[in-house]
Amino acid sequence: MSFERAYNTSNISSGTDLAIGFTSSTVAVLLFGTNFVPVKKYDTGDGMFFQWILCASIWIISLVVNLIQNCPQFWPLAMVGGFLWATGNITVVPIIKTIGLALGLLIWASFNLLTGWASSRFGWFGIDPEEVARPALNYIGAGLSLLSAVIFFFIKTEVQTSSASLESTPLLRECSVNASEDTSDVSWVTNLSPVKKRFVGCSLAVVAGILYGTSFVPVLYIKDHGRRNETIYARASQFDLDYVFAHFSGIFLTSTIYFLIYCAVRKNKPDVYPQAILPGFVSGMLWAIANCCWFIANHYLSAVVSFPIITAIPEIQEITLMFQSLDTIPRDKIKLR
Repeated sequence: MSFERAYNTSNISSGTDLAIGFTSSTVAVLLFGTNFVPVKKYDTGDGMFFQWILCASIWIISLVVNLIQNCPQFWPLAMVGGFLWATGNITVVPIIKTIGLALGLLIWASFNLLTGWASSRFGWFGIDPEEVARPALNYIGAGLSLLSAVIFFFIKTEVQTSSASLESTPLLRECSVNASEDTSDVSWVTNLSPVKKRFVGCSLAVVAGILYGTSFVPVLYIKDHGRRNETIYARASQFDLDYVFAHFSGIFLTSTIYFLIYCAVRKNKPDVYPQAILPGFVSGMLWAIANCCWFIANHYLSAVVSFPIITAIPEIQEITLMFQSLDTIPRDKIKLR
């Protein structure tokens, strides 16, 4: 029996819906916060090979979910969401090389939250606007996130060239990036002035956040138009988990294309780290489960509610991480502009 049929036949009350939604959000937050622990002790190089292994694992989990859901109809448009996410993920490497892990993640997490919330709340990109019970509180939360995003732009830190460790990121650890700068060909980032590095890093972080924040839009678009008989999406499933396979297929396809381009640019000499394969696979499984929980939370809570919950808590964790890391940097290297 699929999750959707279980939902439709059990007549779940509103209170139970909230319980399922918040439980899914909690699981998503926990797994998003720990899914890179398995690769913490392993070198991932420039991250391109690792992200491909990660996305392959993500796709396998989606295949299992698809079978559990009795292979619902595949909507190619949902793959666009996977393309957006994978494209945003590719920018992580230059972001870390230019402005560092903590600051980069704080910026893209803020814009991820704002874009996801605003697109759902106001009905951007052709989706239906969602109403909330207490709009004032919803706007206050979004406003605080916007304020924090602005403040983050004025935090200036120098990217360390040592292998001082920080936590894992969606593609690789910062120490791996810096280590690769010393052992590989000089990248285009190396030739940038500090001002240009900051501009490029912050700009890419904003772009990444917007791409992450819009990754659910294709699924929401299909669902909303599925309630209208005059569209090609008429009678499309209203259960978000039915779109996981298409969404994750977009992630894996896009990741594969980028990896092949990378191999071509490197003249078929990619940086491959065999020791990172199994940890990367486990990491991808944890991320995929977390994102499946996010899909479930979107269904039971709506995206306008789930986005601030799931994206804000990891952001708070990264703020703590950033200030912990600042304690190890000389005071004259840290300043607000």
